[in-house]
Formats: sequence, C-alpha cells, structure tokens
Amino acid sequence: MDKDRIEGAARNVKGTIKEAAGKVMGDTKMEAEGKADKAAGKVQNTVGGAKDAARDALK
Repeated sequence: MDKDRIEGAARNVKGTIKEAAGKVMGDTKMEAEGKADKAAGKVQNTVGGAKDAARDALK
C-alpha cells in the first residue's frame, strides 16, 4: 500500500471532522477548510491507488 493512500485517507477523515465541527459551531470558514481537506485527501488517495496499480502491473 502506497503512503499516499494512507495519508490521503487520514486527510479525508481530518476534513470530515473539521467540516462537521464547522457546521456545529456555525463557522463557515472551518467548514470550507474541512471540505477542501476532504477533497485533497480523496485526490491523494486516488494517486496512491494509481501508484499501487502501476506497481502491481509491473510485477
């Protein structure tokens, strides 16, 4: 498993928590940052998946 997949998943979870906290507190900036972190985490996870697939294809 590529480290990008692990970091991406962690970033996605962090974003989810941050977004929820922003909603609860009524902080639109924190909510937006959470959404951005979630999106970045999903992208990073996808990149890691592509790296894994390429590595497996070469074996």
